[in-house]
Amino acid sequence: MHRISTLRRWLSAAALAPLLVGCVTNPVTGKSEISIVSAAQELQIGQQNYLPMQQSQGGEFRLDPSVGQYVAEIGNRIALKSPRDLPYEFVVLNNSVPNAWALPGGKIAINRGLLTRMSSEAELAAVLGHEIVHAAAKHSAKQIQRGMLLQALVVGTAVVTSDSDYGNLAAGAANIGAQLLNQSYSRKAELESDFYGMQYMAAAGYDPQGAVDLQETFLRLSQESGRSSGPNLLASHPPSQQRLATNNITADELRASGQAGDLVGRDNYRSRLRKLLDATPAYNAYDEGRKALAAKDYATANAKARQAISLEPREASFYALLGDVALLQDNTGTAINEYTRALDRDATFFYYHLQRGLARKRAGQTTAAERDLQASLKLFQTGPAMLALGEISAGRNDLDNARRYFTAAAGAPGQSGQAAQTALMRMDFARNPGAFLQVRSGTDGNGQLLIAINNPNPLAVRNIQVRIRYLDSEGRTRDVSRRFNGTLAAQQNTTVATGLGPFQSAQQFDVQLTGAALAE
Repeated sequence: MHRISTLRRWLSAAALAPLLVGCVTNPVTGKSEISIVSAAQELQIGQQNYLPMQQSQGGEFRLDPSVGQYVAEIGNRIALKSPRDLPYEFVVLNNSVPNAWALPGGKIAINRGLLTRMSSEAELAAVLGHEIVHAAAKHSAKQIQRGMLLQALVVGTAVVTSDSDYGNLAAGAANIGAQLLNQSYSRKAELESDFYGMQYMAAAGYDPQGAVDLQETFLRLSQESGRSSGPNLLASHPPSQQRLATNNITADELRASGQAGDLVGRDNYRSRLRKLLDATPAYNAYDEGRKALAAKDYATANAKARQAISLEPREASFYALLGDVALLQDNTGTAINEYTRALDRDATFFYYHLQRGLARKRAGQTTAAERDLQASLKLFQTGPAMLALGEISAGRNDLDNARRYFTAAAGAPGQSGQAAQTALMRMDFARNPGAFLQVRSGTDGNGQLLIAINNPNPLAVRNIQVRIRYLDSEGRTRDVSRRFNGTLAAQQNTTVATGLGPFQSAQQFDVQLTGAALAE
C-alpha cells in the first residue's frame, strides 16, 4: 500500500555512492559523458512511474482508442531510426494542455490537447522524434543525476504536476515520477533533441519541415494571452526564435543532402483524428466548466458540463465534473450517481473511484466508500484517499491501520496532508512527542547550555519537558529536568536558556525530550 518506489531507493543510494560515477558513450551523440544512472535503472524508473504519471495527468484518452494506436504507429516508426534500442511505449493522455513528455527508458506521452493544435502527421512525427531523443540520449536521466550531484532533487514530498486537476492530490511514491516532469530541459538538450529528432523523422520518410512548423506552433502558443494554453509544455520545452531558425537550417541541410523525406500527411492526420477533432467543442466546454468550478461558479460549471455531455455523451470526465459540482454543494446522492456514470464509461482512471468514495463516505456508506477508495489507490496514491481510509479505520477503532494511512497521507500537500498530520498528532503525541518535536542543544558564547525546540506541526504544544544529563565540574554525571511553560505555536520554534554551564564541548551534555502536551 505504501511501497517506496525503486527510484527513491536508488536515488538515496546514489547520493551516498560517488564511486558509481563513470564515463559512458552517449548512444545518440557518440560523446563520452559522466553517468550515475545505469541503463537498468533508466528502465526501472520509466516502467515504475509511467502509469502513475499517466494518472496524474488525466489518464489515458479512451474516447477513441484508434488515436492512441495511430500515435503508437508513428512513434514506433520513428523509434526504429534511433540508435538506442529501448522498450518504447506511447500513450495519448486525456488532457487539454498541449504537452508531451518522456520518462527514462522510452516511456512517452502526448496530450490530446497537443494533438488538436497540430495539423499534420509530420508535426506529430517531429514531436515524437523529439521525445524519443530525450529518452535515447538520457536527457531525463541527466536531470536526475544533476539533482543528485547538487543534492537538489527533493524526493517524495513535493507534487509538481501543474497541468491537471489531479497532480496536486498525489502522495507517497506517486510524487516521485512527477519530479522528472518538473525540470526544464537545458537549451542544449532541446536543440539536441530537435536536431536528432529531425534526422530520425527524415529517415522514416517525413518532411523535416514538420519540425519547423511545430516550432512555429509552439511560438504561437507562447504568445497567447497569459500563456494559459500550455504552461507546462512551454516550461519544459521552451520555444525560441533560435530553435525555429536552427530547425530551418537543419531542414535545409537534410534536403540538400537528399536525406529529407516528403511525407507531410495532412489529410491522413485529420482523418485518423477525426473523432477527437470533432469532440473539441465538447472538451472546450468541459475546460470552461472546470474553470468555473475553480471559481465556485457552480451554475456555470453545471451548465458547461451538461453542454459537453450533449456534444459527446461518451466522455467519462464530463460526468465527473457534474459529480464534483454536486459534491461541493453537499448533494451527495447526485454526486454518487454522476461518478457512477463516469465509472460506467471508464473505470481505469483513479479520480472517479476516489470521488465516489469520498461522496459515499460523506453519505455514511462506509463499506462502499472503502471499496472505492481502495480501488483508487491501486491506480494512483493520493492524500485524500489515504486520509479518508485513515478516518474510516479510526472510526472503527482500528488504530494500527488508521496510523498507517495517516502516516502515508501526511506526505501529501495541501489540506489532506495537514489533516493527516493533525490526526497523527492527536493519536500519538502524548505517547511519543519526540516523533513530532525537534530538539537540539548547544552552547552560547559563554559556554552556557541552550536548547532549541522546533514544532513543525499543524498544532500548538505546551508543557515541554526535557531531561539534561551532563558532567559537572568534578566530572560527575548529573541528571536534571527542565519544564518550559507556555505554548509553542504550530510551525514555530524557540530557544531557551537552561542556566547550566559553562561547558567546553558538546560531549559534556545530552538532552532528551521527555514530555509535552497538545495545547488544545
